[in-house]
Amino acid sequence: MRQSSVRGDGPRAQDRQRVGSGDPGRGAGPHEAGGPEGRQGQGKGQGDGGRPRGHRRGGARPRRRRHRILRWFSITLAVLILGAAGAGYLWYEHLNSNIKTDKLNIGEHQAAKPTPNAAGQTPLNILLIGSDARDTKANQKLGGAKETFGGVPLADVQMLVHLSADRTNMSVVSMPRDTLLQLPKCTDPKTGKEYPATVGRQMTNTSLGRGGPGCTVATWELLTGIHIDHFMMVDFAGVVSMADAIGGVPVCVDANILSKDSEGHGSGLKLAKGTHPVKGKQALQWLRTRYGFEDGSDIARTKAQHMYMNSMVRQMRENATITNPGKLRTLAEEATKALRVDEGLDTVKKLYDLSNELKKPAPDRITMTTMPFVYVGVRVAPKPGDAEKLFRLVREDVALDGKDKKKAPPKESDDPAAPDGEIAVQVQNGTRTAELPAVSGRASTVSQILATKGFTKASADQSVSLSEEKTVIRFPSVDLEGDAQRVAKSLGVPLSSVKQSTGVSGVTLIVGDDWREGNTYPKSSKDDDTTPDTALALNGSDKKACMKVNKNFTW
Repeated sequence: MRQSSVRGDGPRAQDRQRVGSGDPGRGAGPHEAGGPEGRQGQGKGQGDGGRPRGHRRGGARPRRRRHRILRWFSITLAVLILGAAGAGYLWYEHLNSNIKTDKLNIGEHQAAKPTPNAAGQTPLNILLIGSDARDTKANQKLGGAKETFGGVPLADVQMLVHLSADRTNMSVVSMPRDTLLQLPKCTDPKTGKEYPATVGRQMTNTSLGRGGPGCTVATWELLTGIHIDHFMMVDFAGVVSMADAIGGVPVCVDANILSKDSEGHGSGLKLAKGTHPVKGKQALQWLRTRYGFEDGSDIARTKAQHMYMNSMVRQMRENATITNPGKLRTLAEEATKALRVDEGLDTVKKLYDLSNELKKPAPDRITMTTMPFVYVGVRVAPKPGDAEKLFRLVREDVALDGKDKKKAPPKESDDPAAPDGEIAVQVQNGTRTAELPAVSGRASTVSQILATKGFTKASADQSVSLSEEKTVIRFPSVDLEGDAQRVAKSLGVPLSSVKQSTGVSGVTLIVGDDWREGNTYPKSSKDDDTTPDTALALNGSDKKACMKVNKNFTW
């Protein structure tokens, strides 16, 4: 992310410092002109009529002149500084006016916020959306496909950026645009139109047309159980302008490529074998290319997008020109015009603060992944087990690069548990997966199991259908930790699955996909936090990554 030597108020302070620091130079003109004039007056006093230097009339006139000049200079300088500060403020407000906003989540349900770590820190999750809108002349020229001009936009790029609570690492999870999912009910905040939840599965990129980016956020939260703090959406023209402002991003192909088939399909990308900096329209072509990369699938395009993002991060860190005030000003102008964000990012100051957070992890602690998938005809769906495991690692703030320090095993609470019969336990069904529906009546079954063990206040919550890979027991405050651990021990659930959460009001047991049947909690043969191989992880420091070119698209 871009570097800045200005702290505190972000771009507004930066602009004021930059403009203000130039004003004294412009305001110094009268002062410099006054210097020689004052000295000339002093020379006159020394030689006029032979009067001595200290004579009242000969000495007073130059001092009054110098006082008037200094006073005029002071007033002029003050006006210039105030004027410059005003110009900085107006520019700041101009940038704010560039920013377009939408509601963050327009679905029925929201995922619970993550629990702060021991230091009181929480992760940050941002959904990046690339829109294929052909709603302006610029987007139509870049996007082509005239038959789609003015049509409903699609979320063709979807990447969840997870910044760890301690800001040491970043994980990115991409979802292929043709992933088939059940989409949630969404309500358009502008028109009030309701889009009912889909009965069957639809491509995830159609979520954007169901009321806006807030429906894409709702789709992600429903699937993953990950609370999303912000979204940032950019269209074709925005990608081009941002790439130009950055100055180009190096990418690599292992052979000459021309992304165009005999029927005219393809992005038009043409590159010679090797590494080349791409910007402007060529950067957009790179991000959109699927005809010519590997097997021509959307998965190959996702890999190319990961390579671009990794390279862009390194470029912005290493390229000293990004600290140039003019470069920063251009980047700020283009970025604010290119972005559509949620209402929590509605000012330059908020975007600036967010960029400062995102630049904290070093490139070698950034991991790009693709949601594990299985093919469903020519489309894809989340891969059972692996996809949910990846989502769980993100939910639990586990670094996907495997470099987290080994966590100490959880210790038993110092707070004694209440008698079993006095512990109220709410049981919820979390057995739904991307491929399988929830097991009917599972919450009732497990609440009855608890009742037979003496937890007579256990009850089933039939109002929600959740998705949890592993059974988890959540509690809202430390005074209920002992009660939650007692429930876990009685069922054989490991203490590592007992977690504090502000998303529940009491001890809450969510039965996960790992306990779809039976009266006894199954012992897991493999309970590790390694990133699934099917996530196709790419490290942010990998400069040797190179896209494989399909032999049918070479020249």
